[in-house]
Amino acid sequence: MRGLWDSYEDDAFVRDRESARYFIPEKLHHLNHKGKFFSVRGPLNAARPPQGHPVFAQAGSSEVGRDFAAEIAEVVFTPLLTLDNAKAFCADLKGRMAKYGRDPAHLNIMPGLNPIVGRTDEEAEEKHQFLQSMIHPDVGRMLLSTELAGFDLRPFPVDGPLPYDLIKEDPKSSKGTFRYVIDMARRDNLSIRELYMRYAGARGQRTVKGSPQRIADEMEAWFLSGAVDGFLVQPAILPGGLDDFATLVIPELQRRGLFRTEYEGRTLRDRLGLPRPPNRYAKARPS
Repeated sequence: MRGLWDSYEDDAFVRDRESARYFIPEKLHHLNHKGKFFSVRGPLNAARPPQGHPVFAQAGSSEVGRDFAAEIAEVVFTPLLTLDNAKAFCADLKGRMAKYGRDPAHLNIMPGLNPIVGRTDEEAEEKHQFLQSMIHPDVGRMLLSTELAGFDLRPFPVDGPLPYDLIKEDPKSSKGTFRYVIDMARRDNLSIRELYMRYAGARGQRTVKGSPQRIADEMEAWFLSGAVDGFLVQPAILPGGLDDFATLVIPELQRRGLFRTEYEGRTLRDRLGLPRPPNRYAKARPS
């Protein structure tokens, strides 16, 4: 894909009506890829993207996933539930980037965050309890079954433990999420109901509830400690949850100097502080 995105150099398209010249042929490049699974001559039938390459986002925290992220990812999405675990994950992942010749500043670790916002802590707690009460047992078990390699939990009592001896990993499913759910249940001795109540609302990501000040405190502590580069905000309900976050929490983060008041640049890559990849062919041509 990187090669195909570089099919045309950035200035290949002149679109000159007077000379009837649409593009410069010398700035078009064939990829001529021959791989194990497919071959493609190229070029792509589109100009190079405004960002050079789209932003590469990766999800996963297994050993293979971490090395893959260290090599190519620019955003990493993964469940991080405690500050200590987040610090260790960040240090480990960014520490792997040197062997691929990459700058750690060019990778944004952005775990999911499910904010339950109230004007007071009490209001947020009441909202959270209401949302939890809406999780139907069949839906909760279905969500867990999906993450447990498709294991069917319906025959087992909802207030009993997971049948650990019967649940097996599937090499085709996410190992990181599988281990995360199993480890959470074992660590806290959770029943199936307690596990899906904890997992379902935020799909395994971290839930933070409280006043705008309390939620901003949590986000600030994680960011300033170097545990994360940002968050992927996943409101429990839409559009209300996102509206509450935007109107109550964002102004508090801006007041603390932790969130922009204007966008930087035109693209997602600009706003994430990521460099624009040079075209491989333009770089190779002598000046």
